[in-house]
Amino acid sequence: MKRRNFLQQGAAASAAFLSTGALKAAPYAPVSKPAGNRINHSVCYWCYGSIPLDEFLGNLVELGIPAIDLVGPEEFPLLKKHGIHAAMCWGAGKGIVEGWNNPKLHAELIADYTEKISLIAEAGYTNLICFSGNRNGMDDLVGLHHCVEGLSKILPLAEKHGVVLQMELLNSKVDHKDYMCDSTLWGVELCRRLGSPNFKLLYDIYHMQIMEGDIIRTIQEYHPYFGHYHTGGNPGRHEIDETQELYYPAIMKAIADTGYTGYVAQEFIPSWEDKIAALKQGVSICDI
Repeated sequence: MKRRNFLQQGAAASAAFLSTGALKAAPYAPVSKPAGNRINHSVCYWCYGSIPLDEFLGNLVELGIPAIDLVGPEEFPLLKKHGIHAAMCWGAGKGIVEGWNNPKLHAELIADYTEKISLIAEAGYTNLICFSGNRNGMDDLVGLHHCVEGLSKILPLAEKHGVVLQMELLNSKVDHKDYMCDSTLWGVELCRRLGSPNFKLLYDIYHMQIMEGDIIRTIQEYHPYFGHYHTGGNPGRHEIDETQELYYPAIMKAIADTGYTGYVAQEFIPSWEDKIAALKQGVSICDI
């Protein structure tokens, strides 16, 4: 399709695409596993940023949490010291607002991701987060095209080093106004167009509850495209207990039943004075 025609037809096609249920994953078949220890736990450090990282990693060791999310190469030496795995790395790109849907940023993003992919692989880690960027008036199909165009240039390097790029699904209703990758269907279509096992979606349960709901059915249907999970209580993004509307034991069972062997990271903002106690409770709730 010529670029001019693509741009002209984008708005109408986008509306049809996002309203269709035609995107289907492989038939869902639960995986039988023994009860207990079915979830590999991690935690997003930014939610506990008031605690020095060295101290926090010590807390994770005491709690038996083997991994941490959203850390970069500068933190890797401390992780090695404590024997904590980096389940989801960051540090490449320009943040959430400016991402792969903007072709003017591709050269800069490719250079940055090239450097970080090598550092992550050298450290022995596998997952690196990425973002679509905001719409800024751009049609979703045009943005999808731009993301494919840019990411396809970096994926061969990711495949070579065994690194998986994971684009996070975020809500554009409450926390990240105008963010483009705010729909499971849009993210799944991006995965399909890229066609690489080294590109997945980071399915954030909190964000997708706000945008779409129907969490368990979505996990069952589209789990082949999900490479990582984040938690969070809704409303408020606090503890994942009875104070909010999601029932995480059932969600964790649905994740485990798909045969998923990656990590689930707690990403709620503790409201308790004892933040580590709140984290312990969250992990316990998810420890099916």
